Amino acid sequence: MFRKIVIRLLLSPFSLIYGTVISIINMFYQIGLLKASKFSVPVIGVGNLSIGGAGKTPHIEYLIEMLKDYLDIATLSRGYKRQTQGFRFVTNEDTALTSGDEPLQYRRKYQDIVVAVGENRAYAIPQIIQRYPQIQAVLLDDAFQHRGVEPGLNILLTAYDTLFTDDYLLPAGRLREWRSGYERANIIVVSKCPTHLSEADKERITGKIKPKSYQNIYFSHYEYGYPYSFYQMNNRISLDKELDVILLSAIANTDYLYNYLYKEVKSIHEIEYADHHIFDKHDIEKIMKVYGNNESKRKIIITTEKDAMRLEMHRELFLKSGIPVFILPAKVAFHFEEGEKFNADVKKFLLDFRV
Repeated sequence: MFRKIVIRLLLSPFSLIYGTVISIINMFYQIGLLKASKFSVPVIGVGNLSIGGAGKTPHIEYLIEMLKDYLDIATLSRGYKRQTQGFRFVTNEDTALTSGDEPLQYRRKYQDIVVAVGENRAYAIPQIIQRYPQIQAVLLDDAFQHRGVEPGLNILLTAYDTLFTDDYLLPAGRLREWRSGYERANIIVVSKCPTHLSEADKERITGKIKPKSYQNIYFSHYEYGYPYSFYQMNNRISLDKELDVILLSAIANTDYLYNYLYKEVKSIHEIEYADHHIFDKHDIEKIMKVYGNNESKRKIIITTEKDAMRLEMHRELFLKSGIPVFILPAKVAFHFEEGEKFNADVKKFLLDFRV
């Protein structure tokens, strides 16, 4: 703890410089020197103030599940760590290298929506509308700080264990802008909450965040499904206390996932990489070696859906090895039976939308 405090103090001058630049940019938007684009279709932004780990992808999928049967929708992401540039539509032939892992995950799971990537969102949205004029809503993935587009509905996520109210600006902390940026949100979701959350905890966190009169605050958690095979989606298994798991992950924070598995299986051996890590042949060899050296008679590799998009490029190697690799699906659920209230907020925005 003392070491963290010292490091934070040493980095604080750089955070101040960074924060000053961010403040100037935000001021330019406020006074009109920089203008955010608005569009003739409803745009919903989902993002956070900090770097990674708040659960944007499952919350985007929650919105997709809620809206896809009623509206023609599109998702737009930057396509982080892809090896292509500019605007492109994501197809079934793409890989994580050409589209990024999260957009590819949307494409794989939801064949009836439009999925696109583009660094310049103000340019990308007209491209989507021109190609698909029937689109009735656009979901912006991780766009809270990218102010070139002004979403009609801004949903801000902040993780239960790493609330933005307790964080600091980069590089001393994980915040990408000052805490006051939360004021631009219409909805605040405290994500990755424990499965059981008390009213007292809800009130405590609400008191720390201090939502504005125009902001609604919600609390969400993950519900994990049965793991399904990396090779055959219909092959699912149940977790039990006789199963040893090798947890393979390259996501921002594995604590929530680890805590879930800890209650469900006999043991967990972690293989962790940096968020969005692109697996290469040497990584796969290491993973196979770790699996081979594990002496358990009942062992499997478990990974996340997002990681599976990057592992897919090495599918044949895994298939030849015969190593059982399973993917653990996660979906968002809301505490205090407020899922319908959250849905109503989103639907009201869509119904009230005017060009």
